[in-house]
Amino acid sequence: MHKAGSLADPMDIDSVIPSGAVQGALDGIVAIDEAMRIVMVNPSAQRMFGRTAQQLLGRDLSELIPAGAQEAHAAHVRQFMASEVPERPMLGRGQLMGLRANGEKFPLEAAISQLDVCGDLGGQRYYTALLRDASHEQELVATIAQLNRRLRSLFELLPVAVWVTEGEWVVYSNIACARLFGVARRESLAGRSIYEFLDPAIHDAVRHKVAQALSTQEAVHSMHSRITRLDGSSRDVEMVLAALPDHSRTLVQMVLSDVTKQSQERRDLLTSRSTLRNLAASLVDAREEERRNIARELHDELGQRLTALKLELSALDQSNAACIPPQRMQSMIEMVDDTVSATRRISMDLRPLMLDDLGLQAAIEWLAQEFERRAGLKIALNLDPAPDPMHQKVLTALYRIVQEALTNIVRHSGADHVAIAITHTGSMVELRIEDNGRGFPGQPLQTPKGSFGLIGIQERVLMMGGQLDIGNQPDGGARLVVKLPLSAEQESTGYPDEGSCVSGALA
Repeated sequence: MHKAGSLADPMDIDSVIPSGAVQGALDGIVAIDEAMRIVMVNPSAQRMFGRTAQQLLGRDLSELIPAGAQEAHAAHVRQFMASEVPERPMLGRGQLMGLRANGEKFPLEAAISQLDVCGDLGGQRYYTALLRDASHEQELVATIAQLNRRLRSLFELLPVAVWVTEGEWVVYSNIACARLFGVARRESLAGRSIYEFLDPAIHDAVRHKVAQALSTQEAVHSMHSRITRLDGSSRDVEMVLAALPDHSRTLVQMVLSDVTKQSQERRDLLTSRSTLRNLAASLVDAREEERRNIARELHDELGQRLTALKLELSALDQSNAACIPPQRMQSMIEMVDDTVSATRRISMDLRPLMLDDLGLQAAIEWLAQEFERRAGLKIALNLDPAPDPMHQKVLTALYRIVQEALTNIVRHSGADHVAIAITHTGSMVELRIEDNGRGFPGQPLQTPKGSFGLIGIQERVLMMGGQLDIGNQPDGGARLVVKLPLSAEQESTGYPDEGSCVSGALA
């Protein structure tokens, strides 16, 4: 409310309202007399209506109001003039319209107040209106509403399920979410607890993740979950949680991706791998049994017959049979000796009978002697006596691993010294093989392509449910450590994840 003052000229309204405040005001200011004629207008109001002061002063106020609203506006102003109320807003928000010089209508916000001017010649009452162009605000509101509609449409049409929760209650869900849970309308999910749909086994984990999302600055939290649809069927989902950036930090957005098909494919793959591994184990057992039988046949049948043949030839040589030259007889005896040696070697390579007859320690000692003789290696052995009982599969696996490792050392390492140790503690037996060669190439160590021998070692270890660690020694050379369960009942029946029981590299 503008208070009246005592003026020399009762019509000098500029002396009542400070001209600096009026001219510099950002809002439009218009003053009228009791006949609703404009007696003062500031620059902001002139720009607002697109007219100069000369075009406005002395004109009726109705010229600033669209034709259809002039009567209601005039009635409202007269009502205010008669009320003797010092000031009040004009109409309701968004109900007052202004008219620019170019004919454009625009929304106005206005407050009107009375101003009494008095002087020596009497008094005069004026009314001032503080005006604000609301068109920009309305455009901004409309733009925000349009963006909100677009954002909402974007969420509603996303191909992945999204719901927003406050506490445990759903406050928003999109169409894909309704489709995931098997409900006809997405609105039917609102107000329901998310724990109606989530597997009870993960309720505590979800509560923990929600608390984390609301209390920490981490962007997202993910977890695997299982949901129950409206028809009672279940689906596997990957759920990603993130707190929405509202001021109270009470809303959590959850994105749910249906991974049921991928989960089933993974289970099928693991089952297939397990089946293949069991098949491979059975083939290994069958091959070892076949080798045992062939080795036994070579040793018992062919070896004995060759020995008998040698005895017969020796008897003929001693009888000085005239029909057979001595040189030829000696040549045949030497040929039989070579055949006996070859038969014995083939038999031992297939499967040393001493592994079955004398045990693991004797078989590895014989194997070490053979590699020392053939390849010039120096092999140091430190073998604990095998505990009784040790399953035949474990004995065979350890022997074959030593055999394959020595073969690889001869082929690839350039080593001339090898140390082999076997120890056992509790229910596990440990095999350690170290050499002084060039070691495994590459960092990190990886399995080279085509290294079927050491891949075979890895497969044997996995099939036995054991652990394999390979790497390079600090002072040079390679290291291979195998741990196997003493009992064959502990063999692996599944397909472990890559690296779960194998570390290092295979060369």
